[in-house]
Amino acid sequence: MEVIIPLIISGCGLVMISSLSLRKSMAGGNPYAAPLRQFQYIGLGLTLMVLCLSWSSSSVRKHCGKLFALAFLLLAITWIPGIGIKVGGARRWLSLIVIRFQPLELALFAVPAFMADRLTDEENVMNRGNFQSFIRPTLMVIAMMAVPLLLQPNLGGTIIVTAICFVMHIERRGWKYPIWGVILGIAAVAVLILIAPYRLRRFNAFWDPWADPMGKGFQIIQGLVAFANGSLTGVGIGKGLQEEIYLPESDTDYIFPAIGEEFGLMGTMFLLMLYALWTWRVYYIYRDAKTAFTKSLALGLTASVIFPMFVNVAGVTKLMPLSGIPMPFLSAGGSSMMFMWAKVGLLMSIKMENRQKPEKKAKKAEGEENEDDNAE
Repeated sequence: MEVIIPLIISGCGLVMISSLSLRKSMAGGNPYAAPLRQFQYIGLGLTLMVLCLSWSSSSVRKHCGKLFALAFLLLAITWIPGIGIKVGGARRWLSLIVIRFQPLELALFAVPAFMADRLTDEENVMNRGNFQSFIRPTLMVIAMMAVPLLLQPNLGGTIIVTAICFVMHIERRGWKYPIWGVILGIAAVAVLILIAPYRLRRFNAFWDPWADPMGKGFQIIQGLVAFANGSLTGVGIGKGLQEEIYLPESDTDYIFPAIGEEFGLMGTMFLLMLYALWTWRVYYIYRDAKTAFTKSLALGLTASVIFPMFVNVAGVTKLMPLSGIPMPFLSAGGSSMMFMWAKVGLLMSIKMENRQKPEKKAKKAEGEENEDDNAE
């Protein structure tokens, strides 16, 4: 189920992208280009999942520092001209030979592994009650990721990385210090919004999109109209009016409202039910983990999938300002799709280890019993 559910979600995304592509192709262009590209991304993601299945927890722990350093480096070089690509006023993409790559997705893969290693390190465990154990590693990891992300700028990505680190810290260390970090974090977000004119405009658009319905509030309003058009059962596949004319980014950031228009409330609730079911299934991997590292890693990987989903859904339903975070396994794009499947691969690797360890113990116990019988 941990693999089947993401496959179903990816299949739903592929159907929606195909529908959008066919409608847009009426104005010219290849109607099969976008769905074929998405199909390739899913294939690459599944390949990466299989590769991650071969990673043992000891291998992940051995290389997590290198992955974290690579993620930080790639985030930092987004500002280098010719390498970093500026889209919509932000430099969040890298041009690597023949592909465009978003370093945030690698960061959301590397941070849970690095945090799990640092939180379960023997020296950190001994000082778990000290404020220093909150500074190192939690606040240090957040700061190292936040600096390049905020320079892009990418406040949504910064919030997700911070939330992942806080959840993992709370699971290992408790609420004593993170509660103050949450308060300070909210204050810091408020300051960042106030000092940046474009963030303030985006917040104002979120607060009252109808004050500028043809400008900053246009995307939010059209997303809500798409949900309203869909009603309970939707207008039917390929019949959405919003996605064709009025709904920007309908195959990436706004694919959820596009699904809401064509498949209605039943379609969107079906997707949310799939995410909830996947989270419930992955919870058992976390619960049955045999070591502190694999338990913490399973929690962090799960959070790095579910938090972006919440941020996307909250943004398109006007529960929080838009952040440009794609829907996991659903939105068009290669970076998110590949690393989401890589996380599934690591989670399945942990599940396999959970099953192997009891078997080894049983065989060891059986061998000891045979030795005792022979001695008698």
